[in-house]
Amino acid sequence: MKAFKFVNKQSLKEFQALPDKVQIRFANDLNAICQGKAPFSKYKHLKESVGIGAIELIENGKPAYRLIYVAKFNDIVYILHSFTKTTNGVDRQAMDTAKKRYKLMKQMLTA
Repeated sequence: MKAFKFVNKQSLKEFQALPDKVQIRFANDLNAICQGKAPFSKYKHLKESVGIGAIELIENGKPAYRLIYVAKFNDIVYILHSFTKTTNGVDRQAMDTAKKRYKLMKQMLTA
């Protein structure tokens, strides 16, 4: 059984700023992932833009929401970034934030 953890306080604040129904949806996805199951939401791998093992949960709509996590380290699912998607295509700023937090997570694991 895995657990999930926010990589820093800001990643928790971002998650808490999402609408309640989106938080519940993503929390259900994360619980499924912790149990070794696939998430209920659509998802895509972000190996190239963020790092190995990084995955983006996708909740489309107006507005659309995203949550980026890494599920491969020490039986912990690390939540890197949650955000409201405001652009069509890749949100470069969100990917940069996720990439920085990916590095932070790796530093935490090797400390």
